[in-house]
Amino acid sequence: MNADYFSRIHATRYVLAHDDGQAQPGLMEAHVVLVGVSRSSKTPTCFYLANRGIKAANVPLVPNTPVPTGLLEVKCPVIGLTLAPEALIDIRRHRLRLIGRGGTGIMRQDSTDYVDEDAVKAELLWARRFCTAQGWPTIDVTRRSIEETAATVLQLMDAWHERQDKPANGATE
Repeated sequence: MNADYFSRIHATRYVLAHDDGQAQPGLMEAHVVLVGVSRSSKTPTCFYLANRGIKAANVPLVPNTPVPTGLLEVKCPVIGLTLAPEALIDIRRHRLRLIGRGGTGIMRQDSTDYVDEDAVKAELLWARRFCTAQGWPTIDVTRRSIEETAATVLQLMDAWHERQDKPANGATE
């Protein structure tokens, strides 16, 4: 056991505590925050990053819902995850089948906005526009593995840190 091991354990505990928008005051401790609509691979990507010692929080983006407290004030990169509407609908339909429709309070899968093509397209468009308005980069995860998505997150984190380290207004030291 060494420092890297304990860093991974600490990061994993952080991910567990900050999954799906939980423990919002702790967002300021994050190394990165992933945002996106439901079922856009935020959680598995965060766990993969935690195995690298990265404290990654994830926050769902839900249209017509207030932006979570503290999300716009974080001092780390915020990265949006998105995917093709058809892929998202397939993932969501599969999820509905897995959790079952009987007695769970979930509507028939063909009658809910959760898998309605127009509603899903509108949700994804809203999320992409929201990220763009905040200046947050997005990653299309449609045909990416979790490892590929995490590698791109790490690259975007490096680029973000490089921009933060540059003197303002092109001034030299």
